[in-house]
Amino acid sequence: MNTPLPPADELALIDRELGQLDARRLYLLARRDWLLRQPAPLVWGAPAAAAAPGRPKEASAPGAQNLLLTLGAVLLAVAALAFTLISWGSLGIGGRSAVLAVVTAAALVTPAPLLRRGLRSTAESVAAVGLLLTVLDAYALFAVGIPAADADADTAYAAGAAAVLAAAWAGYGRALPALRIPVPAALLTAQLPLPLAALAADAGPAELGWALLATAALDLALAASAPARWPARAAWIPAAALGAGALLIGLSESAVAASAADAAAPAALLAAVAALGVAAAWRIPGAWPAATAGGLAAVAALGGTARPELAPGWAVVTHLALALPLLAAVRVTALPEPVRLGLARAGAGIAGLAALWGCAAAVTALAARLRVLDEVWAATTPAAGVPLAQPGVAAPVALLLAAGAARWLSRALPGRPEPAVMAVALGWGGLFTAPLPLGLPVAAVLAAQLAVTAAAGLLALRSPDRPTAIAAGAVALLGAGNVSLAALDGRAATFAVLGLLGSGCAAGAAYGPAPRWARSGAAALAVGYAMALVVALSALTDLAAPWWALPVLAVPAAVTAAGPGLGAQRLAAEASAGAAGLLALALACGDAPVLALTLALAGVVCAGSAVRADRRALGWAAGVLFVAAAWVRLASAGVGTAEAYTLPVTLPALAVGFLRRRRDPAASSWTAYGPGLAVTLLPSLAAAWGDPHWPRPLLLGAAALGLTLAGAHHRLRAPLLLGGGTLAAVALHELAPYVVQVVDALPRWLPPALAGLLLLAVGATYEKRLRDARRLRSALGRLH
Repeated sequence: MNTPLPPADELALIDRELGQLDARRLYLLARRDWLLRQPAPLVWGAPAAAAAPGRPKEASAPGAQNLLLTLGAVLLAVAALAFTLISWGSLGIGGRSAVLAVVTAAALVTPAPLLRRGLRSTAESVAAVGLLLTVLDAYALFAVGIPAADADADTAYAAGAAAVLAAAWAGYGRALPALRIPVPAALLTAQLPLPLAALAADAGPAELGWALLATAALDLALAASAPARWPARAAWIPAAALGAGALLIGLSESAVAASAADAAAPAALLAAVAALGVAAAWRIPGAWPAATAGGLAAVAALGGTARPELAPGWAVVTHLALALPLLAAVRVTALPEPVRLGLARAGAGIAGLAALWGCAAAVTALAARLRVLDEVWAATTPAAGVPLAQPGVAAPVALLLAAGAARWLSRALPGRPEPAVMAVALGWGGLFTAPLPLGLPVAAVLAAQLAVTAAAGLLALRSPDRPTAIAAGAVALLGAGNVSLAALDGRAATFAVLGLLGSGCAAGAAYGPAPRWARSGAAALAVGYAMALVVALSALTDLAAPWWALPVLAVPAAVTAAGPGLGAQRLAAEASAGAAGLLALALACGDAPVLALTLALAGVVCAGSAVRADRRALGWAAGVLFVAAAWVRLASAGVGTAEAYTLPVTLPALAVGFLRRRRDPAASSWTAYGPGLAVTLLPSLAAAWGDPHWPRPLLLGAAALGLTLAGAHHRLRAPLLLGGGTLAAVALHELAPYVVQVVDALPRWLPPALAGLLLLAVGATYEKRLRDARRLRSALGRLH
């Protein structure tokens, strides 16, 4: 840096400047400290934080300003309204005109100088008052110039006044573009002239719809041509509302048209709505809902003229057929994206509504087959081969058309599973219900539905797309259940359908390339159909229903015998076999001896399965079933002394357990002694609870005490717990009457008080109780 001063002089100058800056800084800090200590700001508009540091601000300065201006504008508006409505008659015509002219002109002119001075909020408030005054001017002119007009004339004047005010406000907003109120106010007011004019002319719904549509078209033109940041760009909002109103009017008028001639006028309105919607989507980015509304209106316009001449079902099919070409818009790249999306969504929406209608008709027809359960094998052919009541052939046609559209979309939109899933479900619904309204013989209907079900099952087994396969499996299951239900109306149909479906499921379970879940489901269904076939065969005999349980048990026995040969489908097959076993027990419940035999055979099946190492847990089920069979048999024979039958079983069982423990010291006492002890203790305990005499409880209690002591001495868990539990139950049985007497003698408040004290005591010694419980658990764990 080069300066004209010598270095010494320049250094002295810098030191003087720094000293002056320090002095100025000290002065400003002292002044700031004095200002902060003052109770209120000294200058209007100073920040509140400077006068009262740390004091919370309940309202900002702009907020307070806007509130004051708004209140002022409201008060002026109220005053003007009161003047117009109340004091107007006290002035002559000249005074009225002068007052309104001066006040309105002043209110409209004043915002200009206020804007030049930067008082924008104040200008907005005054401008709002001025706009309100113009409305009051229009009302005053009406009250003076048209004093005895009828309702139509009043509406016509309102339409004209709205048009004039909208134009005037729009010009005022363009003259003062800094104001934000005039242009939106003009835009809202401009929505009124045409609808009001239509009402004044006593127009019908169609004419009113045209008025709404014309207003919407003007709004869209304004929105498309307005400058980028001008408020009129928001004109698409009222355009959407009015266009929706015109669309609803057109749809409602088309729906009630009694002939094609009557439907012509609503069709023209709907066509105009369609053209306007597509045009809006073409010009406005992101306006695909307008194209969607346009697509809906176009389909309604074309279908509405044909609807009066068609049956209701075929009218739905006609609208669906007209809507399907709209789906092709998704592939027409020449169209703007909002138009493509909107038209495709309109087509998809109409197809979805038609599919819902078809599904409702199909469900109604298929649900009618439930009536066959009232009387099986009655040969009444409910809902099989009988035409549908209302939709007829139209319902399956609609479902098939919708399925084709969904299939096309699945190819046009790869990567999305929903269209493919819908195609499978709707296609199955159309094909499955198609034979019903044709009046075909029952055998032909069932054969066609079996073929459709088999095709769905094959698709579930072979489709590489998992969602599609799952959908196919679901509809195949639904179809199999429904056709099986229909087949119950005749004996031959029952055996044919159950046999074919069972064979098909078995083949599906053995189909190696299929996914595991599909093969497992097929295996479970194959076992289920085998069970149903056995029940049907049993019904052919003269045996009572409880005896049907015995052949039904052959199904789980066969699955148990197959065992590991079932491969990955073993678990599903065994689960279905378990359901068959439960059905057998339910069938046998009506006859006690048969139930005992069924329980015993079920125990044999479980024991046979428990032989395999991976099914050891079924041994417990086998034991339970054997004990239950013994109890049921004893009860059915009227045996009062159960010990005479249980002790001969208990003693050999305990001997076998003793030998098992000597040969294998690691064997659990539950395995060695548990079954033998339970065979006697549990039936005797059940008998003791219903025995009014004392010998049985005494003997059982003594035996239980001996078992408990023996278990504690030899540290064996099974005798200890079984004996102790039985002893406690016997003691409770003997003390129960006395406990009831004591409880009846106690005051009502004493049990809650004792319970509360108990809870307090338990809570106070909770830690000690936990420690004692852990010690007890450890002691039991050391037992064998």
